[in-house]
Amino acid sequence: MDLSRQVSPRYLELAHTLREQLDSYEVGDYLPSEAALAQRFQVNRHTLRRAVDELIAEGRVLRHKGRGTCVLPRPIIYPVHAASAYSQTLEHMGFRSQAIILGKRKRVATSDEAQALQLHDSEPVLEFETLRLLDDQPISLITHCFAERHQDLMHTYRGGSMRTYLAQQGIKLKRISTLIGARAPTARDALHLLMPRHTPVLSIRTLSCNDDGASFELSNSITRSDRFKYHVISGEKHDD
Repeated sequence: MDLSRQVSPRYLELAHTLREQLDSYEVGDYLPSEAALAQRFQVNRHTLRRAVDELIAEGRVLRHKGRGTCVLPRPIIYPVHAASAYSQTLEHMGFRSQAIILGKRKRVATSDEAQALQLHDSEPVLEFETLRLLDDQPISLITHCFAERHQDLMHTYRGGSMRTYLAQQGIKLKRISTLIGARAPTARDALHLLMPRHTPVLSIRTLSCNDDGASFELSNSITRSDRFKYHVISGEKHDD
């Protein structure tokens, strides 16, 4: 068999054509209906749907049931360094950032949280769950954990940038460590982030300290991998 003469499946060729045509659309625009596209390219609906599925997997479009297929923005590259602040950094990049509180509670700390936050014996944690939106589109779910001893400081938080809020309270945070992984989204994750279940999410665990160097916040976020990429920047210089 001459592999050089093999022809790509029709749906992949069609996906390539559609991908090139996305540049003529604005973010938020809807593609023509799948029936109209199938007729335009003289393919059956199944082939057209598989081509669109390729673009969905790449994070270029999103299929809304009953509404059509929407064009998404290209992935955002977010720089991670010791002093980076989520909202401030993204706003400097030209995005409108919001953080909405989904819930808050006091609960028993896990062993990992107790060690990271240097908790006293049996000290609970204060947990805030927020949904982060960029230009009104959901991008991340974030869980912020603090030692219970900071509850007087935290009781007036009502949403928005957590770091900005803490800075207003006189607490300036610095990132100590960031652990980046990936996993499949749960049904709840997919619902909040308006994403397909087959697309992985990035999981980010960040430990931050205050000016005294004491651990202050442990955050765990999940972020759409098709919308967001992290660029880790080292502030240290090393000899060759």
